[in-house]
Amino acid sequence: MDTLTQTAANAGPAATLYPVALLPSASSAASDQTAARRVLRNTYALLSMTLLFSAAVAAVSVAAKLPAPGLVLMLVGSFGLLYAVNKLQNSVWALPAVFALTGFLGYTLGPVLSKSLALPGGAQVVTLALAATGATFLSLSAWVLTSKRDFSFMGGFLFAGMVVALLAGLGVLFFQMPALGLAVSAMVALLSAGLILFETSRIVNGGETNYVLATVGLYLSIFNLFTSLLALFGFGGSDD
Repeated sequence: MDTLTQTAANAGPAATLYPVALLPSASSAASDQTAARRVLRNTYALLSMTLLFSAAVAAVSVAAKLPAPGLVLMLVGSFGLLYAVNKLQNSVWALPAVFALTGFLGYTLGPVLSKSLALPGGAQVVTLALAATGATFLSLSAWVLTSKRDFSFMGGFLFAGMVVALLAGLGVLFFQMPALGLAVSAMVALLSAGLILFETSRIVNGGETNYVLATVGLYLSIFNLFTSLLALFGFGGSDD
């Protein structure tokens, strides 16, 4: 008994300091997990609203038969509004900027949908592209949420791939190369799926702490995935 008491007395300071040193780390980890869950919840709530808003604008654009914006207007509008979102990410104007961006992209989607609906079996093509986009997003998101795997290592590859796809897409517009356009659509679809993994994993693992930027990242991935699948399925259903 005396030996145990002496041992405890000798180890007392170390035994007292050791668990206390662990407490801040455990508390910090719990706080990080709580923050990540909050960002994820806010991101999915805002993403749902922006998707519905964008779909409504696209439907109005189709019904009103609005003309397609030119390449210059589309690039300036998209990148300008994207810059505004990044600039205002911590401001009260962040949400209006997000809805302005998603609404503008919904407007640009309207003429694309009108063109697809004019094809033989166009309604089925749009429905199939929409279903495939939803299934891809839900399955990839569920995988990341359950496995909590870190896909941050894909960031550089995905960014480089999107730059190449953008340049190739401009080449398609200027040189009218349908075969290259099909390849670009397939490439963008794969890159968009990768970006869904990358962006969701950053939210889950605490790499993204701003739900506005997280929402815009996921929205753009879904938008690009849908338009790419629409082009692929539309090409398969066309008579050209």
